[in-house]
Amino acid sequence: MPWKMRLFGNVLVAAILASVPVTSQATSCITQSELPAQERSALIATGGMLAQAVVQQNYSAIQSALLPAESAEWDGIRGAVEASAPLMKGGQVQVRNIYLLDASNLLAPQDTQFFCSNSSGSLTVTITMRSLPSGKYAVVLADAAGSALGGQMGLILAWDPTGATAAWKLAGLSLRQGTIDGHDGVWYWTHARELARADQPWSAWFSYEAARSLLIPVDFISSPNLEKLGQEEASVRDSPQDAFPYSIPDGPRTWKIDAIRLDASLHQADLGVTYESTGVTDPAALKTEAVAVLSALLKSQPGLRQNFHGLWAYAVNNGKRTPVMELPMAQIP
Repeated sequence: MPWKMRLFGNVLVAAILASVPVTSQATSCITQSELPAQERSALIATGGMLAQAVVQQNYSAIQSALLPAESAEWDGIRGAVEASAPLMKGGQVQVRNIYLLDASNLLAPQDTQFFCSNSSGSLTVTITMRSLPSGKYAVVLADAAGSALGGQMGLILAWDPTGATAAWKLAGLSLRQGTIDGHDGVWYWTHARELARADQPWSAWFSYEAARSLLIPVDFISSPNLEKLGQEEASVRDSPQDAFPYSIPDGPRTWKIDAIRLDASLHQADLGVTYESTGVTDPAALKTEAVAVLSALLKSQPGLRQNFHGLWAYAVNNGKRTPVMELPMAQIP
């Protein structure tokens, strides 16, 4: 499950947006292959130790490595690690990538972009962070290889020179599953292409969303591969990208759906449906209403039934959003 990665109390950017002004002045990035051996070994050791602590639910090891400025976030971090146990169970830690980020020359916290290129310059990964204070950081991506749900981890480390011994400390954490029903991000990407060719734009679009989530554990990294996925997703015609609010006639009523998003909180390929309620408050009536909304949606977009596990219903009334229930597709009329 993803937990909002934090750094010095500020939520990091959720996506790479061209419209967001960022600065790359006075910053640099070194990829894992270009790191000096000693620094690479130190980051692998620290990142690997913390990833292993996540897999083993070793809270004391994680808390002791926490950056002092992040101490107020401990309850959230502990909760995220605890909830990630099913994702990591049975896995062996493998460090996937390391990026060393130098922002020590920043004069004040600011939105900052790092361009991380290989030695030939043929491949560039872009890392974007919000309100980044001056300092030296590292991003470590790791996997719980062999776990049933393909647990993946994104860690931000910050160099802390203030302690008795200068050391890398944990400044941010993001945890996600890497497979759904035994399928990884590459499978969902391929499946999305097949659905797009089969003229199932809604199923294709949400399959692209699943692929993105399963391919990388954080949202602030962009790569040529992810950019290609985004371009393919954006090119799907008649997709739900600009469909909301989405009105569905259902007999004498018209349901209004405000949003649909991928929801893997039960470790399945579910979709979360947020709709405008008529204002019923009785639990039984609220569930009856939700079933009617979900049923109308599947009649309007029948391809979703064949390509996703189930639907979550979230009712909105007077600005309040209420989770109602989750139903597998077979239980929705």
